Amino acid sequence: MIKVIITGSKGRMGQALVSCAKNFRELEVAGQIDQGDDLRSCIGKVDVVVDFSLQTATAGIVSLCAENKKAMVIGTTGHSDVEKSRIAQSASRIPIVLASNFSTGVNTLFWLTRKVAEVLGPAYDLEIVEMHHRLKRDAPSGTAKTLAEILADVRKLQLDKAARHGRVGITGERTSAEIGIHSVRGGDVVGDHTVIFATDGERLELTHKVSSRDTFANGALRAVLWVVKQKPGLYTMQDVLGLK
Repeated sequence: MIKVIITGSKGRMGQALVSCAKNFRELEVAGQIDQGDDLRSCIGKVDVVVDFSLQTATAGIVSLCAENKKAMVIGTTGHSDVEKSRIAQSASRIPIVLASNFSTGVNTLFWLTRKVAEVLGPAYDLEIVEMHHRLKRDAPSGTAKTLAEILADVRKLQLDKAARHGRVGITGERTSAEIGIHSVRGGDVVGDHTVIFATDGERLELTHKVSSRDTFANGALRAVLWVVKQKPGLYTMQDVLGLK
């Protein structure tokens, strides 16, 4: 039996994880941690920590897991460069799955986005549109950032220079070196992402829509089963699904 602690357990994703874990016979939720709770007091009793708390809390949780040799699955997004560096450093001591999205469908979208960008080539303009519920704190979404990183990698572009986060005013003509990223917020939308490849005469769109957080929760729990068998290192959901 693999014992798991869920941090951010009172949030939407935390509650989905607790609920979905009941369907995994190999897993036991041995701890539910949220703001004000002491992770250190119970971390020694488990095998894996699943973090869906807050981006600002993740680096500290990672350090504690590395100290106690506990594997991690991280679902928080919006990390700064310093926070990403701390996560990467800890991955030299423990196995960590870090993913912007744990949906099997979205990870297939990542794979398809790379393949389509490679096939279509530079003649197509690249745009990303994402929509989430009104309470989401960060923008663009972690998934949209990953999609943009994939496109920038294929085109050999520096994303910080190529990204265009919405457009307003007299922006001039669109250049071939741009990757448009547009964030929409409203209602209770769980997560919609569309990658647009547009050229003269045609347009191809890849779209993924999620209607239940259980999709993400089940993927994260699948990652838990996988990560406990791995050597120290920083992995993604692409590794879990064998898409690399």
